[in-house]
Amino acid sequence: MADDQNLPQDDNMTDPAATAAGEMTDEATPEADASAAGNELADLKDKYLRLAAEFENYKRRTSKERIDLFKTAGQELMVALLPILDDFERARHHTQATDDANAVREAVDIIQNKLQKTLQQKGLVAMEAKGTAFDSELHEAITQIPAPSEDLKGKIVDEVEKGYYLGDKVLRHAKVVLGQ
Repeated sequence: MADDQNLPQDDNMTDPAATAAGEMTDEATPEADASAAGNELADLKDKYLRLAAEFENYKRRTSKERIDLFKTAGQELMVALLPILDDFERARHHTQATDDANAVREAVDIIQNKLQKTLQQKGLVAMEAKGTAFDSELHEAITQIPAPSEDLKGKIVDEVEKGYYLGDKVLRHAKVVLGQ
């Protein structure tokens, strides 16, 4: 047995006393681990519920803000158009008793120019379609007619209804006649 003491000890081999002590700590550890896991689970559940509630509040708030934005989005444009409406009323009042078509035409022209200028200030831009190549992203073909000249074949010959951009976005497609 004296030889057993001189043998090198294997790292994988453990002392039986240490093993018994380890088992006792292992028995206490599952309870502590379960308690820690329970606490962590409760914390995560609490965080999840708070996050879910916060997200619901965010959705409600943004939905309300969006509704308010839609209600007031046209307000700026309407305020800008009110003077033009006033001009129409004044022109109608002043030209009501006259038979002079030129006076009526002049009043309408002045108001139309003011309206166009106001809309341009708000970002509305008219499309230039006549004589250009047809683009289905910008134009809506109403009909085709024989092209008046060779260079207008496959191009826009006439514009039935103007198209408009609002900023970079197409607000209304131009209704056009194509030459064939």
